[in-house]
Amino acid sequence: MDWTEIKITVNADDVDRAGDIAQMVVPYGIYIEDYRTLEQEAWEIAGIDLIDEDLLAKDRTKGIVHIYISPEENPAEAVSFLTERYSAEGIDAEIDKTACKNEDWENNWKKYFKPMPIGERLLIRPVWEQEYDAGNRAVLHLEPGLAFGSGTHDTTRLCLETLEKYANPGKTVLDIGCGSGILSVASLLLGADKAVGVDIDALAVKTARENGRTNGFDEPKFTVLQGSTTDKVTGRYDIIVANIVADIIINLCRDVKNFMNPGAVFITSGIIVPREDDVLRAFEENGLAVKARHESGGWLCFEAVVK
Repeated sequence: MDWTEIKITVNADDVDRAGDIAQMVVPYGIYIEDYRTLEQEAWEIAGIDLIDEDLLAKDRTKGIVHIYISPEENPAEAVSFLTERYSAEGIDAEIDKTACKNEDWENNWKKYFKPMPIGERLLIRPVWEQEYDAGNRAVLHLEPGLAFGSGTHDTTRLCLETLEKYANPGKTVLDIGCGSGILSVASLLLGADKAVGVDIDALAVKTARENGRTNGFDEPKFTVLQGSTTDKVTGRYDIIVANIVADIIINLCRDVKNFMNPGAVFITSGIIVPREDDVLRAFEENGLAVKARHESGGWLCFEAVVK
């Protein structure tokens, strides 16, 4: 069965917000065409100022968000959701959908994922990219597959930058909703002793395990569990990270202290700014205090500790 590509064309100034909303539809299969800073990005990524003429001819006033819907999902529901949300946000969007083969989606996605430095100590390298200069950074070799978590989204980057402060030798990590395993594996590369990832999605679990092995980590140093946190996870940890969505984070607040060692930190992101008060209320009601707040592109990341 074919996948469905949904192509959303918006004014260039709205493309980041449009992408954030599209990310709510599927946790995978999104890339954005934004040519406003084409020359600058070509130089930063490839170190060249010679750009294909077809790229130079692209309309700089428009941005295009591409998402991919699996055969098991209903693309009409996705279009309906997007239309309603864009209208509510005042974003003028043209939405088209076409059938595409799984192979087409994989090739399109990979074209736009390049080696990327994160924070001060990490470089994310997609496994199909052979040309990269890591310098003195630890290299995270990543095959995202169809599971969420390539490091390109603001929420993932915020979590990775925050992990740099805490993922030190002797520390243990619990990654809730681990997706591709990017946060778990990064924490090990940054120096943590042990990481456990948990996700309800079987594809995410498979991808996370593969990414662990690609970077030299397997059980017992890196363990990935399928299921809910309360059902599958045991023990206590020094760092708990959850890059999910506000509603799940709010629910997690009731139980997360049961998995935290004394002095542990709860790093959480995936929260849009309008949901900040809801999350802060959940922290307060469950005995958690915010140690630090980070924001990027309308998304929030919190460091919380037990009061």
